[in-house]
Amino acid sequence: MKILLQINVVVNSGSTGRIVEEIGQTAINRGWQSHIAYGRNEQPSQSQLLKIGTDWDIKMHGIQTRLFDRHGLGSKTATQKLITQIEAIKPDVIHLHNIHGYYLNIEVLFIFLASMQIPVIWTLHDCWPFTGHCVHFDFVGCEKWRTHCNNCPQTSTYPTSFFIDRSIKNFNLKKELFTRVQNLIVVTVSNWLEKIVGQSFLKGYPVHVINNGIDTGVFKPVSTQNIRKEFNLHSKFVLLGVASVWSDRKGLKDYIELCHRLDSNCQIILVGLSRKQITNLPDKIIGIERTENLNELVELYSLADIVLNLSYEETFGLTTVEGFACGTPGIVYNCTASPELVTPNTGIIVEKENIKDLQAAIIQIREKGKIHYSEACRERAKQLYNKDDRFGDYMRLYESVISQKKNKIITKT
Repeated sequence: MKILLQINVVVNSGSTGRIVEEIGQTAINRGWQSHIAYGRNEQPSQSQLLKIGTDWDIKMHGIQTRLFDRHGLGSKTATQKLITQIEAIKPDVIHLHNIHGYYLNIEVLFIFLASMQIPVIWTLHDCWPFTGHCVHFDFVGCEKWRTHCNNCPQTSTYPTSFFIDRSIKNFNLKKELFTRVQNLIVVTVSNWLEKIVGQSFLKGYPVHVINNGIDTGVFKPVSTQNIRKEFNLHSKFVLLGVASVWSDRKGLKDYIELCHRLDSNCQIILVGLSRKQITNLPDKIIGIERTENLNELVELYSLADIVLNLSYEETFGLTTVEGFACGTPGIVYNCTASPELVTPNTGIIVEKENIKDLQAAIIQIREKGKIHYSEACRERAKQLYNKDDRFGDYMRLYESVISQKKNKIITKT
C-alpha cells in the first residue's frame, strides 16, 4: 500500500484544510494510506492525523515572530518529533501545503527533506515561500521579492513583527533551504501564481498548475426559504462576500463604500468577520462570523444573487468557484488570479477600487437575473473545479514521481 503524508497548518478547516482533507480522501479511495500532519484546528478526518507540537509551542512560536520576525524558526522540538514520525511512517510522497502558521521549523524540516529520497510536492496557496516576510505583496505594490527582500513594508501584517525587520535574513534563509531539495515539484493553484513563481528563486523547479477543487455534490443549489426568513430578506437582491479573515486587502472598505451606494432592495452579507468587525459594520451590511458548517455556507451561496470577491490579492479565489457551483454568478476585481475564474456567461470582471463600475456590473447582472447565469456557472464549476478531477490530478502526479524515483534506482543499480 502506498503512503501519502500531507503537511498543513490546519486539517478539514477553512479552504486549505478542506482541500488537504479531500486529497486524503481521494488517496484513500484509491487504495492509499493517508496521513495528515497539522498544527491546529483539528476537525474530523478520514486520514490518520499527526498533531505537530502543542498549543504552548504555537504560542512561543508566535512570540518569536512578534518580537524578532523569526516566523518559521520556532517549533524546533515539535518539528524534530515530526521527523521521527515521518521516518516511522515511511511515506512514498510528502505533500506540503501551508508550512507557515506558527507550528513548523522550516530549517529542521527542509534539511531533513534535502537528505531524503522521498519525492516532495509543494502546493503554494500564497506567496510566503519566496518572500522575506509577507504572504501577499500585490496590495502594496512591492516587487522586492523578485531580487532580494529588505526594509519590508508589511512587517505589521501577518506574520506580524512588532519591532524587528528580518526580511533580508529570512529571504536568504528561505532561498538557501527551499532550493536545496532536489526531488521537489512545485504546484500552483492558478496560472497567475505559476507566472509569479517563475520570477522568484523557486523558478528552477518544475511547476504544475492544479486548480483548487470543490465537492460539487455538496456545493450545489439548495432551498433558501429558511435562511431568507431567518435574515428577513424576503425579496431582497443579495450580494455575498466570504473570507476567512477580513481586511482592506480583502476589499472590506470597498464593500462598506458600496453599501452606501446601493438602493434599499439590495442587501450585502459578509461571512467570516470577527465580532468586533460585525459591531463596527454599517447597518446596511449583515455580518456573520466564520463558520465551519458547509451546509450553512451552501445555503448562503444559493441565497445570493451575486458572489462578490473584491479581494486585491487572490492566488485562486475559492469563494467565487463555490458560488458558481451553487448556481450564483460572480463579480471579481481585475487583479492577481481572480480574472482566470470568470467568463462573460458566469459573471463580470471590473477594475479594482472602481466602485462606479462595480455598481454598473451589479445592475447588469440584476437586470438579466441570476437565472440567466446559473446553468453556465454550475457547468463551469463541474467541468473545471470538480474535486474528483482536480485531486485526481494530484494522484497522477504522485504516481509519476514515484515511478520516476523507481526508474532512477533501477538506473543506478
